[in-house]
Amino acid sequence: MTTLKVAVVGSGPAGLYTAEALIKQAAALPQPPSIRVDVLDRLPTPYGLVRYGVAPDHKSIKSIAEYLRKVLEHPDVGFLGDVHLGDDVSRDDLLACYDAVVYATGAMRDRHLGIPGEDLPGSYAATDFVNWYCGHPDIDPAAFTLDAESVAVIGVGNVAVDVARILARDPAELRGTDVSQPVLDALMASKVREVHVIGRRGPAQAKFTTKEMRELGELPGVDVVVSAAEADLDAFDPTGGSAELAVSDRRVRGNYQVISGWAGREPTGQARRLTLRFWLRPVEIEGDQRVRGLVLERTRLDDQGAFIGTGERETLAASMVLRSVGYQSVPLAGVPFDERAAVVPNVGGRVIGPDGEPLPGEYVAGWLKRGPTGVIGTNKSDAAQTVRCLLEDLAGGPGPGDSALPRAGLLRYPEPGADGGAGSPLESVLSGRGVRPVTYQDWLRIEAAEAALGESLGRGGRVKLAGQAALRAACFPPET
Repeated sequence: MTTLKVAVVGSGPAGLYTAEALIKQAAALPQPPSIRVDVLDRLPTPYGLVRYGVAPDHKSIKSIAEYLRKVLEHPDVGFLGDVHLGDDVSRDDLLACYDAVVYATGAMRDRHLGIPGEDLPGSYAATDFVNWYCGHPDIDPAAFTLDAESVAVIGVGNVAVDVARILARDPAELRGTDVSQPVLDALMASKVREVHVIGRRGPAQAKFTTKEMRELGELPGVDVVVSAAEADLDAFDPTGGSAELAVSDRRVRGNYQVISGWAGREPTGQARRLTLRFWLRPVEIEGDQRVRGLVLERTRLDDQGAFIGTGERETLAASMVLRSVGYQSVPLAGVPFDERAAVVPNVGGRVIGPDGEPLPGEYVAGWLKRGPTGVIGTNKSDAAQTVRCLLEDLAGGPGPGDSALPRAGLLRYPEPGADGGAGSPLESVLSGRGVRPVTYQDWLRIEAAEAALGESLGRGGRVKLAGQAALRAACFPPET
């Protein structure tokens, strides 16, 4: 029986949607091959952004994990967690063991502001803060002490809004979520009373979604404040483009309805305040031993629509600054990478080599393929495109001397009997290096341990284990 063996590097939505597409599309071929898909992740836990990027109070989005679980439970899909490409296995190992490899590791690095004071204590990447409150094992549970009364969040995308909401929300409301206990304790002790969300452009250019915006206005005990002048669509845009967007674009129109409802509204004396600021860009973070202020410059569009600074400055008192101004993928060991675009160079998901030609057997999906755009569901159609290309390239057909990829058939399905057994093709490589991967069954032990922890703490549902050591201990108890 012919077996098509594919490795998918990354177990977030992009990786698992790729595994799903491989199973479904292969089954629909005129002569369906047997298929084995191994999903690798450097963490011991699957689901990527769904587990470690979605705020704990967004339970409806986190429910996507239940859909992705079904992919991992498919008999032709294996999970190899705690396996790091570059340390435990190499690109050459994967290409030797599998007929094709799909890289789907997402975008894990924040962009920098490039301003003085950015490296002061108290200035952080928003992804570090998100990873902290989501319990990512790379982040020490004690990494953040929320002793700042005033926090500036730079950026007006959904991540910035998530960060602001977690900072402003009454932490007692998070007891019923899966947030780890050390993080909940830190949030309960938070001294944060004012959160400023700052955008370089106006409300019409903000990237957040209307649903996210409305949630801010529904937070108990929080005053939401917006300057009427900064909410005015024409005040800093003489071209009329902002006002036009608020009519023609459904998302912008919904956002502006929410923002205009807050504009000029007087605070009512709630315990916390969340202030949205527009048409301001950071130029310096002030402080000696730690952050004490953020210098902002007023911005606008000129008559031709060019974005400019006006030279007018103000200093915002803040003891913590979180930047959320975009994200980038990071290079994978040995894999081609476009440093400028921060993606793996590709055409339709086929990885492109230095000569501009597709590399046999190598593919890419998700943010690593297209950049950090779209929502979680966007990865499904993106993965389907990559898999279509992969299966075309492995479809059998003309022999040696045929034209170069992407013509279908240059790569061939393995011959019958060449499947190498029912286990993972990487099994011998990993065991030979003393690497014990986390399997799906091991992951289920983590889930069980988190459910037991939630019950023992009287918090209802599951509570995330804090730190890599706790995760490994749950996977491999002494008797195993």
